[in-house]
Amino acid sequence: GQDDRLPELIAELAPTSATRTVADTSSDDEGETTPDPPAPTPTPTPTPTSTTFTAISAGGFHTCALRSTGTIACWGISSNNRLTAPPGTFTAVSAGASHTCALRSSGAIACWGLNTNSRTTPPSGGFTALGSGPGASHTCAVASGGTIECWGNDASGQADTTALTGTFSAVGAGDNHSCALRSTGAVHCWGANASGQTDAQTGTFSAISAGSGHNCGLRSTGAIHCWGLNANGQADAQTGTFMTVSAGGSHTCGLRSTGAIVCWGNSGNNRTTVPAGTYTAVSAGHAHTCALTSAGNAVCWGDNTYDQAPTAPRSP
Repeated sequence: GQDDRLPELIAELAPTSATRTVADTSSDDEGETTPDPPAPTPTPTPTPTSTTFTAISAGGFHTCALRSTGTIACWGISSNNRLTAPPGTFTAVSAGASHTCALRSSGAIACWGLNTNSRTTPPSGGFTALGSGPGASHTCAVASGGTIECWGNDASGQADTTALTGTFSAVGAGDNHSCALRSTGAVHCWGANASGQTDAQTGTFSAISAGSGHNCGLRSTGAIHCWGLNANGQADAQTGTFMTVSAGGSHTCGLRSTGAIVCWGNSGNNRTTVPAGTYTAVSAGHAHTCALTSAGNAVCWGDNTYDQAPTAPRSP
């Protein structure tokens, strides 16, 4: 499954005298082994506040959420300053493997975290949407004119947009591929295709989400359609009517029109075991999942090695 290959996911920590080699000796593309997990950080109990979270994005081993004030809060592994969101106000946020990018209120993009392959060096100009992914070392965004621009790792052509024509409304970035939603509702994907993740799809969609090696799209009917790697059942879309869908490392989650969340695929670390509640948003990370409650708090579950998925609800 996807958990046996962790490209980009375990970030480069600052040099330390306590590193170890674990049973899974896979390393990221910067060649460093998995670090010792830090001591868990206590999660404060939410207190009543007029500030809420309005969007959330689960990355490799960190999570970022957008406050109703337009500022961003991040938690999880702290190496490479990936938890240090820049000041200012934003309208969207998207967490990658070891970096994060966000869309400023002005339409400009700001990124932070690991900058290998210049993944935190976005292009200038105005943008309307952006997308990275829990295993991605690149980011793509929709420019104000509807074109796509990508930056970061391009080893498989996932950041090469020279052949793209037409206009787009949304975009997502997988481990080694990218997918975008055309203004017509058609989906176009490019980059690596080892598992059919960039195969052409028929029909139209209203939303797109790129996971590590699979993708899922939301039809105008509210149905979910997935394709690509399915080693853990992550592409076996659930039936019913959904408002959003999020493709993660090797699992997928959808938000039903009732406010309930259903997840499928790799169930390791209980990443597909959804806490009871009513939700407004969901984001599937590498091995954890986060969602927003109707009260505007963040609830996470799954792998919590680096406090990326604290069990207690997190307030803004």
